[in-house]
Amino acid sequence: MDERQHDTPPPWHAMGPDEALQRLDSGPDGVSHEQALQRLAAHGPNLLLQAEGRPWWKRLLEQFNNILMVILLVASVASLGLGHALDAAAILGVVLIIALIGFVQEGKAEHALDSISDMLSPKANVVRDGKRRLIDAETLVPGDIVLVESGDRVPADLRLIEAHRLRTDEAALTGESEPVEKSTAPVDVGVELGDRHCMAYAGTIVVHGMAHGLVVATGARTEIGRISELLRGVEKLKTPLLRQIDRAGRVLALCILAAAALTAAFGVIVHDQPLGEMFMAAVGLAVAAIPEGLPAIVTIGLAMGVQAMARRNAIIRRLPAVETLGAISTIFSDKTGTLTRNEMTAQVIWLPEGPIAIDGVGYEPQGDFHALREGQRNPTPLDLDAHHALRHFLKVGVLCNDAELAEEHGRYRIHGDPTEGALVVAAAKAGLSAPALRGDHNRQDAIPFESERQYMATLHDVDGIPCLLVKGAPDRLLTMCHRVRGDQGDMPLEHDEWQSHLHELSSQGLRVLALAERALPGLATLEDEHAEQELVLLGLVGLLDPPREEAIAAVKQCQSAGIRPVMITGDHAVTARAIATQLGFAQTERALSGHEIEALSNDDLKSVILDVDVYARASPEHKLRLVMAMQAHGGICAMTGDGVNDGPALKRADVGVAMGIQGTEAAKQAAEMVLADDNFATIVGAIREGRTVYDNIRKTITFLLPTNGAQGLAIMIAVLAGGLLPLTPLQALWVNMVVAVTLGLALAFESAEPDIMQRKPRDPDAALLDLFLLWRVVFVSLLLLAGVFSMFTWVLDTSAGEIELARSAAVNMLITGSAAYLINSRFLTASSFSLGGLFGSRPVWIAIGAVMALQLAWTYLPFMQVIFGSAALGPAHWLAIAMGSVAIFVVVELEKWALRRLHGGRDAHGRGSKARRDHAEAR
Repeated sequence: MDERQHDTPPPWHAMGPDEALQRLDSGPDGVSHEQALQRLAAHGPNLLLQAEGRPWWKRLLEQFNNILMVILLVASVASLGLGHALDAAAILGVVLIIALIGFVQEGKAEHALDSISDMLSPKANVVRDGKRRLIDAETLVPGDIVLVESGDRVPADLRLIEAHRLRTDEAALTGESEPVEKSTAPVDVGVELGDRHCMAYAGTIVVHGMAHGLVVATGARTEIGRISELLRGVEKLKTPLLRQIDRAGRVLALCILAAAALTAAFGVIVHDQPLGEMFMAAVGLAVAAIPEGLPAIVTIGLAMGVQAMARRNAIIRRLPAVETLGAISTIFSDKTGTLTRNEMTAQVIWLPEGPIAIDGVGYEPQGDFHALREGQRNPTPLDLDAHHALRHFLKVGVLCNDAELAEEHGRYRIHGDPTEGALVVAAAKAGLSAPALRGDHNRQDAIPFESERQYMATLHDVDGIPCLLVKGAPDRLLTMCHRVRGDQGDMPLEHDEWQSHLHELSSQGLRVLALAERALPGLATLEDEHAEQELVLLGLVGLLDPPREEAIAAVKQCQSAGIRPVMITGDHAVTARAIATQLGFAQTERALSGHEIEALSNDDLKSVILDVDVYARASPEHKLRLVMAMQAHGGICAMTGDGVNDGPALKRADVGVAMGIQGTEAAKQAAEMVLADDNFATIVGAIREGRTVYDNIRKTITFLLPTNGAQGLAIMIAVLAGGLLPLTPLQALWVNMVVAVTLGLALAFESAEPDIMQRKPRDPDAALLDLFLLWRVVFVSLLLLAGVFSMFTWVLDTSAGEIELARSAAVNMLITGSAAYLINSRFLTASSFSLGGLFGSRPVWIAIGAVMALQLAWTYLPFMQVIFGSAALGPAHWLAIAMGSVAIFVVVELEKWALRRLHGGRDAHGRGSKARRDHAEAR
């Protein structure tokens, strides 16, 4: 640890804001870019010290913390005790190889999750060189000016220099359960940490208000870095699926041990075989039947799924979400930025004199203003100098606003809320500069926007008189206004008339805001009651946030996959329905509003949840009730969210989905998945990946278990019949190892089947191995068993009892037959008799090539023959093995055909013959 981190920090809480700024050579404009680079080099990145990872040797030893591996180790020691040193060494060697596979895989998984954690590093809004910008929080330095607001996680220790109704949750630091009120006034040097009201500490969450703070400590020098370690490190790869496999492994181990012991006892008692030989036969049965590589292969499949989702901008924070995604039946999605582009553009301004259209889409400040008459746009642009009410409306829109328009690399961008940004762009089209207006009209106080109050208010000095400016939801502001102001002065407000204007704008799919003002001479501090009465309405503005093209396609894909998309928005009901119709939602005839949700009991909401796809004027608190209502029907829900108040709904949902760009740190902490691009289509892509991962795991298990089953049955039948073992314990271990390392991994790389998003969501409670897959495992085990015994008996009879040659043929038959079955396993029920089915997977053929190369070495290299008791095969043997493998492939395909016939000509996914042909050719 750097010695600087042990320095006693100055008592920042006892200093005034000006003294703290002077102490760090900073000011309202923050530090310069050059100063930031120098300080970053001096103080280091704003990161907490990483917890020390497990030593490599501990990770390696933990690979043996598995009952199946323990059985193999005991077998190795027992073999050594009976004088079978070569067998013992080989068993130990194979066990070490399998452990190394798990060791390497776990290291890669940890690295993958570390990389994903890096993608989730928080951002910070700072002022540098007098300009607001969004930077990585790890690049913060002492002296930076940071802007925080409701929902943000404080990125460093801050001395507050401006605070507006700020409250922070400091439970992570002090254990205090209630949010703490903050101010800028200094406190005594000796006060406790929880009473330092002028400080905001790293790791705490802003639950209300907004503030500007001076960074006084970063990284390990922050309070939370000094007294505690935040949860960090690698998330353990132990999902419900892996726990299920662990439990199955324990049951399987007990069954295998019982079968091995009974088989050995039968050989000794009934056939009067030597105890030592029967013990080795029992060892052979145990090591043959144990699927040692299965846990590692399943874990690799899950880790690959996480990485594939990350490449698609879906960052998995909690691995159980990988499994749950495949069962999602309902997606509750926010509208703005997720289903739409989040590029708000002012389209229409409705003043007392009538509606005015604005040209242009996006953030580029280019476009004219045109009067609208009966829906027609006047072709002649307005003379803005003659429209004082319009210019005043645009001016108020800029002042009651925190967004900034900036040109970066030839493109215009908005720093701040896109809705506020649309007003800044509209003003810029009229030649009104936001920085100039804000410089001429000093803001004295502000009430930030909160979903509960539905408006934002600011207090400005206008011509020497304090003036209250308000911007917010028109339904709310119309109840707070009593007059309306236009070019002809003030006049009474006709509520029905303005409700009609609001409805007309909303029916066009526009989001509508209202602007109002009120002169308040002598006022210095704002309170809610000042803004909620006697306002004068200035007009309405209709904003367009067009649907994403990819979201329209994703909604259609959801519907074909049996997944129901549901929109939740704070917009007006008519606006929400118009956007939902453009997106292709199924049920848009009715939009349930927030106050209607509040009026419904839980039972009533449960009865209507299946009939409504659009929820308007909904607050984050309503999301929780909607999720619970859908889950009461047995639905598996994904819920999107970006605010601090979305936390309960995100946690309650089966998969909480936070926005990576617009989302607060509080939302990300509550979610299982984070969208790096805030795009609805990314959720659908993640569901596709989740279904693919689950499919491939089922295929892998269905492929691996018959190999073990055939080996175990072969040894058991040989002992019970009093015959020779068709393969030795060492040979069984070899088969398990090479099949797991080569063939078993191939299916983890299998791409999604073309119809994967045409299936209904899977039942999350369904068994991993249902009756169909259990039948397949038993059926193929018997097929491989028949091939092994046939090959062993034939070679033994034709080679004058050369047991090594017969066993070599049996082992090669088992592995080559497994390779043929691997091609079958690419599709559980669809036919593989096509070019796509046979040759459509490069990983499958690479795995087959690798296993055949290993088998040639095993069969012909002298040292392998010494270790494993193998012998060189002749061309006739290989021809018979090839014919047997082809026969296994054909029989499994016939079994698939029979099952499809049994289902009325359709496969397990409901596809008919043409769909099956299209499916196979697509592969």
